[in-house]
Amino acid sequence: MRAAVCTLLSFVLAGVALTPALAQDNMVYAPMAKAKFGNLPVIPKCGTIAVANGDPSKGAAVILAKTASGCVIPWHWHSAGEQLMFVAGSAKVDMKDGAPVRMHTGDYIKLPSKNVHRFTCVAACTFYLATDAAFDIHYVDKDGKEISMDDALKAKAKAPMKKAPAKDDMKEMKM
Repeated sequence: MRAAVCTLLSFVLAGVALTPALAQDNMVYAPMAKAKFGNLPVIPKCGTIAVANGDPSKGAAVILAKTASGCVIPWHWHSAGEQLMFVAGSAKVDMKDGAPVRMHTGDYIKLPSKNVHRFTCVAACTFYLATDAAFDIHYVDKDGKEISMDDALKAKAKAPMKKAPAKDDMKEMKM
């Protein structure tokens, strides 16, 4: 719940700076070169976002995200379904109840709502994230119990460092 409140508050406070004034029933053009990226308090500082369309605190939206190489967004889930469309870089998406997927430039993945997953940027990532409802994030521990972002990041810091898996060891997303 705390994460949801922080998310809403951050979008309200940063909304003017991050959200272009776009009407829902008009054509939307959001050039990447003019995107104004900012930190979102509920994700690690190695990730930044710019809202391309909609208001993520109120409903469906499209967010342009960038994460630095090595950035990990620990185990979490969202109330909304999400779709990731990779513009550049590579990442690993681990699913609690599925095989890990390696994402590359041009790849797409759809994650249903309440799907527990973890995101690891392997090489500087730029991607669009489309949500079908308001954006929130709920971090969980190894047992699936909801925890704070601080606790999620502490757990990540305590975990032993693992060598990145070889490309051949990863399941590639095929459409």
